[in-house]
Amino acid sequence: MRGFEPPDGGTTSRCLNHLATPAVSGKNLPIGLLVLEMLIGLFRKPSANAVAAVLALAASGVALTFTNPSSEDFKSYAGGQLVSLISDELCDGGLPMVLQLWVKDCPRLILDQEPALAELAGQFSRRLNFGFASVYTTEIGGQDLLPTLRLPQYSVTTLGIAGQFVILHSSSDAGKIE
Repeated sequence: MRGFEPPDGGTTSRCLNHLATPAVSGKNLPIGLLVLEMLIGLFRKPSANAVAAVLALAASGVALTFTNPSSEDFKSYAGGQLVSLISDELCDGGLPMVLQLWVKDCPRLILDQEPALAELAGQFSRRLNFGFASVYTTEIGGQDLLPTLRLPQYSVTTLGIAGQFVILHSSSDAGKIE
């Protein structure tokens, strides 16, 4: 007997030794150089699709920044919205009978107040500017118009993006008529 030999003449152990030896792409490099080679591989030239996606995202961000509505744009939008809301609340049976007899064209009277309502909305609004979009929070109303009439109170959160406004949330109380 010549010593310990595997049953198949050593074929199995040679196969297992081959699997246990790390492959270094034909080179025997120290571990530090292997790590360096891996890191350099991370910074290889990006694909054309990746570059196109990054450029499209950057162009979209720049376009949204230039089309972010200004505070003046918001005041104009809010003035129109207030005219609509106040007309609906007051002119459709919301005014006391005495005032309905006195005010003949309620919607026109409210519409004539649009510039003043726009300024009022600007005074009672806060803007959170993200550069590419803005969020406006407006809380207006609740003031006594006459001793027996209190304006409804409105709270509105609006998103301004790409030159447009989108109302995210709104709430109101019914006001008070005695």
